[in-house]
Amino acid sequence: MKDKATHPVIQSSVPDREFDGLGRVSVIAVFPDGRRMATSSSENMLRLWDLKNGTMMMEPEEHGSDLRDMALSRDGRLIASSDCRGYVIAWHGDTGRPLTQAFNAHAYNCWLDFSPDSATLATGSADCMVKFWNTKTWQLQGTSLNCGNGVTCIRYSPSGELLAIATNNNIQIWNPVGRARTASFGHGAPSVSLVWTPDGKCLLSGNHDGGIIREWDSLTWEQVGNIWEGGSDSRNNFAMNWNGTVVATLATSNHVHLWWLSDRRTIAIFRHSDTPSCVTFSMDGKHILVGGIDKISEWTVPEHAWPEHALQEQVTYQVYSHSISVHSSSHFWFQG
Repeated sequence: MKDKATHPVIQSSVPDREFDGLGRVSVIAVFPDGRRMATSSSENMLRLWDLKNGTMMMEPEEHGSDLRDMALSRDGRLIASSDCRGYVIAWHGDTGRPLTQAFNAHAYNCWLDFSPDSATLATGSADCMVKFWNTKTWQLQGTSLNCGNGVTCIRYSPSGELLAIATNNNIQIWNPVGRARTASFGHGAPSVSLVWTPDGKCLLSGNHDGGIIREWDSLTWEQVGNIWEGGSDSRNNFAMNWNGTVVATLATSNHVHLWWLSDRRTIAIFRHSDTPSCVTFSMDGKHILVGGIDKISEWTVPEHAWPEHALQEQVTYQVYSHSISVHSSSHFWFQG
């Protein structure tokens, strides 16, 4: 009997549209209004785009050195970018004008994230330090954290009460207000990317070791389920939609996979035209944007995995699977 609660896996090598001539795109961030996106590329350029018509709105001044990371505040009013020398520049999200001169936050590459209230920019680097910058004065705020290992990614929890820090040896959880470390786990599996679920109950981590992705329970910090294998070793190698039901991962052979987070069933497989380097969702969760060597490709997420349908889809699948299980068990009993 065909499982009516499931859908065939969508496969496509033709995106809905492409943004060309960008250099290698390292980070894509979609603004809260859903109408714009910011991108950073290996040619040291930060760009702002109109997502409706696909045109570039502005191209702020060059950084002067290879860009390494970019962060967009939750309210879309601030953009921060960093380069390979550890210099950071803050930009106005609406106008694209610089809010600061380039300041030397660290001696090496540094990674960025804004606090949920946009009041603080956290930066971390290979110097093992995480620093906090006031977004009104752009001065250091309070004491810095010494993680004991080089920092490779930092992410505030949705509430802002926790700060997840990936290092080249483990993942650490800190209270950013009290500057106290509350957990350390994942030892020996260095991570380069972190994503919190929207409810803050789980943290996903990705590393360079075969593109492995792990899920961690934020109550126990124990791993949830099995690892996800065979992904890309890119830094921004996975993303999650706004309600935490669907995950997009970059895979080997230029593929991008969409999965249900709950049971990791495959929803769709898209083949990118070159090596993908980053992925993110549109604000409504109906599209994914994938950065590559010289373009960004956009694909439509299958309708049954759109956020307004996704929860009902999951419930229907679970109920149907349960009924099949009960039916099979009863059938076996009568045969005995």
